[in-house]
Amino acid sequence: MFGVEPICRVLTAHGLKIATSTYYAAKSRRPSARALRDEQLKEHISRVHADNYGVYGVRKVWRQLHREGIEVARCTVARLMRELGLHGARRGKTIRTTVRDDGHERAADLLQRDFTATRPNQRWVADFTYVMTWAGVVYVAFVVDVYSRAIVGWSAATTKRAKLVLDALDMGLWRRDRTGHPAGPGLVHHSDAGSQYTSFAFTAHLIEAGIDASIGTVGDALDNALMESQIGLYKTELIKPRKPWKGLADVEVATAEWVDWFNHQRLHTAIGHIPPAEHETSYYAQHQPQPVAGVSP
Repeated sequence: MFGVEPICRVLTAHGLKIATSTYYAAKSRRPSARALRDEQLKEHISRVHADNYGVYGVRKVWRQLHREGIEVARCTVARLMRELGLHGARRGKTIRTTVRDDGHERAADLLQRDFTATRPNQRWVADFTYVMTWAGVVYVAFVVDVYSRAIVGWSAATTKRAKLVLDALDMGLWRRDRTGHPAGPGLVHHSDAGSQYTSFAFTAHLIEAGIDASIGTVGDALDNALMESQIGLYKTELIKPRKPWKGLADVEVATAEWVDWFNHQRLHTAIGHIPPAEHETSYYAQHQPQPVAGVSP
């Protein structure tokens, strides 16, 4: 509606002196090297953010760019993410779903809040959560390897009977066996004191597989802290952003995709900012049996 000259006159009258020639010079000026670089980086940042469920904050976007050979300062990533309106996922409250059963004899707490391991299949932690759907409540159980933070097994059901956690355990055992690194004797399976984990069926299954059961201290909010954190990631990165959920099948498909991404792509701070699968691959590469000289493999 207004030309450049009238606008400049009004600005000048209000103490903001600017010549029309200055405006036209700025309009015709070629973008600076920094501006061009920023536009390129914004494309990469937007891609990394979108490819990772939109949950990466500045730190993880920055590290992923470096993994791809894109050298950029962390402060630059922070600045450009602000300009793009991108941010990482923010966690909410944790809600416990398991209820202990004082009628079942419980195993001792073998971890004592020590959520560390020196190799895969040394310590697994387990728990389950719930997802509200249009068709009712869906319960989702997970089993996580403490060493790599990999989700080795999971299951979903519309009831929270012992079969829910048994199926998650069986998936973990099957997947480890399938990759040539079976779990068994020497493995500790840790959970809270929920009735599903102290049931006769679940305990018998652990004994049959040669796995030592470990049950967290009753009334201790930190007795299964690593698994509580894992559940929090699941709810924050997948469940909350994508609700509403339709039903069991809807949750199962999305969970399967998220678990695959979590194990093979998601950068995990606790293991050196690499994906769990990469951490395990590195371990087995370093611990391959060395061939004996003069002996054919």
